[in-house]
Amino acid sequence: MNSIELFSGGGGLALGLVKSGFHHKAIVELNKNACKTIRANSVFDFGRHLYEGSVVNFDYKKVTGGIDLIAGGPPCQPFSLGGKAKGNEDSRDMFPQAIRAIREKRPKAFIFENVKGLMRKSFSAYLEYITLQLQYPSVTKNINEPWEKHKSRLERHNAHTDHPLEYKVTCKLVNAADYGVPQKRERLFFIGFRSDIDPDWTFPKPTHSEESLIWDKWISGDYWTRHNLPIQIAAGKMLKKVDNIRKKYHLLKPQSLPWVTVRDALYDLPDCEHKDASNYNQHVFKSGAKIYPGHTGSYIDEPSKALKAGAHGVPGGENMIRYEDGSVRYYTVRESARIQAFPDDYIFEGSWGEVMRQLGNAVPAKLAEQIGLSVFAALER
Repeated sequence: MNSIELFSGGGGLALGLVKSGFHHKAIVELNKNACKTIRANSVFDFGRHLYEGSVVNFDYKKVTGGIDLIAGGPPCQPFSLGGKAKGNEDSRDMFPQAIRAIREKRPKAFIFENVKGLMRKSFSAYLEYITLQLQYPSVTKNINEPWEKHKSRLERHNAHTDHPLEYKVTCKLVNAADYGVPQKRERLFFIGFRSDIDPDWTFPKPTHSEESLIWDKWISGDYWTRHNLPIQIAAGKMLKKVDNIRKKYHLLKPQSLPWVTVRDALYDLPDCEHKDASNYNQHVFKSGAKIYPGHTGSYIDEPSKALKAGAHGVPGGENMIRYEDGSVRYYTVRESARIQAFPDDYIFEGSWGEVMRQLGNAVPAKLAEQIGLSVFAALER
């Protein structure tokens, strides 16, 4: 099936969709280093269908033939909890461009991803506005028309029985850790199917859970045995969680798989300061990591905190490993890539800071693949 990828960044969503069966007839990205990354990887035909430039200037007439899927992650900074949170007033709000793509190409389906911050109360009206535009992309905003007035027109259009829905839209907040990604990364997904298609689609069910990880660590001890470590005993606040899980499941282990921890994800990588590390793609030690209030690293025996791009360089707290003794160090590029579920042969281009920005902005490839497989299967039916 044919697709168009917008705001591709380092390629996490694009990679997952390729693995789920989609073929990108166009990949659109502005950042020069991210474009170098796309060109460096054979999975994208080394950038043969890459358009390096702003999506604002992209001509969809260049993409011939039918398009089954349009996907992308519009820049999240306007809605990020860590950003300035200007929302629709931020020039980086690219949802209007995502909607233009749907209007001009009329794909069978779309997948768009953004940060949890878009669900903040202060953005609730704009979230409704985005959803209405996705449902009725042909009802365009007039030049100089305030978005609030456009939203009112869309609401009236939606209420009129003579106006059929153009796209059926599902909006869902998901935690990547619940799908086997070694990272507690909550993201909002907009999934839409054209109204003339009846896909009988539901969002993929979670495969992993915190309850199963707690069981493996503090009830069966399998987690510690798996890593050849002494079995540890739950203490403090964890005792109550363990007791509740024992009462809920009795002697039966939860059906889901345990959340994947940082240790699980990185167990077979050599020490990045050891000479053997040079045998691994971009597994290079970076000095300078330190703890300060609110930035204590990602505990090695839990899924990582959500990697972040950072407006002024790489954030320390989320992009560091915190060991059992409290010491910390930065993730290497390869470790960060594993945290984002990229394969080890995937190449990132740019300086360390630029690469970490690509990784911090990426959709975890494994999560993208699972969502892509569900959409692909629905369109095949």
